[in-house]
Amino acid sequence: MNGKIIEEVDEVVIRFSGDSGDGMQLTGMQFSDTSAILGNDIATFPDYPAEIRAPQGTVGGVSGYQLHFGHKEVHTPGDFADVLVAMNPAALKANYEWVKPGGTIIVDIDSFTEKNLKKAGYDENPLEKYKGGDFNIIEAPISNLTLETLKDSGLDRKTMLRSKNMFALGMVYVIFNRPLKYTEEFFTKKFAKTPDVAEANKNVLRAGANFANTIEALRSYRVNPAKIQKGTYRNISGNVATAWGFIAASEKSNLPLFIGSYPITPATEILQELAAHKDLGVKAFQAEDEIAGICSAIGASFAGNLAITTTSGPGLALKGEAIGLAVITELPLVVVNVQRGGPSTGLPTKTEQSDLMQALYGRNGESPVVVIAASTPSNCFNYAFESAKIALEHMTPVILLTDGFLANGSEPWKIAEMKDLPQIFPPIAKEGTLDYQPYRRNAENLVRQWAIPGTPGLEHRLGGLEKIDGTGNVSYLADNHELMVKYRAEKVQRVANYIPDQTIFGDEDAEICMVGWGGTYGHLITTMEELREEGMKIAVVHFNYILPLPKNTKEVLSKFKKRLVCELNAGQFVNYLRMMHPELHYYQHNKIQGLPFTTAELRAAIIKTMES
Repeated sequence: MNGKIIEEVDEVVIRFSGDSGDGMQLTGMQFSDTSAILGNDIATFPDYPAEIRAPQGTVGGVSGYQLHFGHKEVHTPGDFADVLVAMNPAALKANYEWVKPGGTIIVDIDSFTEKNLKKAGYDENPLEKYKGGDFNIIEAPISNLTLETLKDSGLDRKTMLRSKNMFALGMVYVIFNRPLKYTEEFFTKKFAKTPDVAEANKNVLRAGANFANTIEALRSYRVNPAKIQKGTYRNISGNVATAWGFIAASEKSNLPLFIGSYPITPATEILQELAAHKDLGVKAFQAEDEIAGICSAIGASFAGNLAITTTSGPGLALKGEAIGLAVITELPLVVVNVQRGGPSTGLPTKTEQSDLMQALYGRNGESPVVVIAASTPSNCFNYAFESAKIALEHMTPVILLTDGFLANGSEPWKIAEMKDLPQIFPPIAKEGTLDYQPYRRNAENLVRQWAIPGTPGLEHRLGGLEKIDGTGNVSYLADNHELMVKYRAEKVQRVANYIPDQTIFGDEDAEICMVGWGGTYGHLITTMEELREEGMKIAVVHFNYILPLPKNTKEVLSKFKKRLVCELNAGQFVNYLRMMHPELHYYQHNKIQGLPFTTAELRAAIIKTMES
């Protein structure tokens, strides 16, 4: 390190940003994977442009990857960056306001041409102005040094410049004392068939590190490993964790796993991940549209499979009619909705808690289903498993809500031991069952038995017309229809007897609690921890089970004088709570920008609520 002083810090936020073709996602993932290997706790936030190929060099085409790693427990990707890497003027313009005072901004000065400045919307080069502010500006000739490093490689100019993101990564590795070897090993494996490309990336990575070592103004930091529970960990995204949760549920239920889905951002990776595991018995069907996807899954469920379908935003609307079919046939089905900004196509690459009301009520007729929401990238595994368990054991559709923030974000995950997961017991009717009737119910949970086609003596019919209680014959009798509607609703409500009570984080004797659900968990918990460190009493009540709500929900919420419901929509959960528990008063804080909360804005909302 050329005698540089290394400063030890507890946590750091880095944002890599550039054109959507600059490889910022790969750069960020390599840094986060390396940090995970070194034992840091991590939270990440990939930020993609909505257009498949936005105009190069424009603000609309900027792709980013933010990661927060630390010596202590990390719950969010961080509000503001300690280091920003901007590969062009557009990346700088889109992100400089998210850099902390005193932070470091590394730019590829070769990209700051008059043409690129104009495309980014600058009238003049902004770097001089930023140098006069509270930033440490590092002007690195990244493009030219990449070309110089690879001049004898035999690669063409365009291919050589594709490696410039590794130059930036090498620089940041030096700043934070990260080894290069894990990324070098990654390239050896990834480009095993094209070793010249692998060597080019390694050489540029080393060149970036060497260049950083020559810069006097570049500070150096060390972030020590976090104190975490012993075990085997890996860095995992929410979509991958969701897929693995279903694979685990398949094994624990002794049922084959079937996924019928249509690719849609940001849910597609679940289908891709499951399709890669045919060796574990997964049957994956890429359907021609959303309706075909869910209908194939219902057919697979009828045939005795653990059946799932995945979608996002408008895809859930298209699946609405078929979800109603699964409700009336009382077949187990898990529908994963990775929420994004709407309406319509909306913001396909941006996060939002936009679909809660659709999940709860967005079907014709009286069509209640269980609704569950995951809250971190890693616990998408747990709630995918739990969704499958409830669907199978209670013979009902379950909607699992995640969102773009969870799906694309990643964090260290302690790999689950199969022996620690509960067995799943589907109510499968056995051969020899006397006088089998498809809608005869268990008195305790109102669940009907599941007769697998081909089982001798259990021949039966299911369909979308209303059924007579017990026999399952088609019926238009008024009293019977009302009875069956009430049975289906009560069956879902009785799931509350099988889920955990709602917990409280923080101070149970606080005057105020923040209330949230789903992917806002990390930001609410971080805000609470910061305020408690400053001496304030505060609590968080965060929900994963939405329908039914935990049985002690009213008791928990009643403990606090003020309840501030924070969500990334216009107020869907707070209005649901007002319907379910109208005797309580709720304050609300809402954000609808396609972005997660920041702790700064949550703090401001709490102070405002306390003063009201």
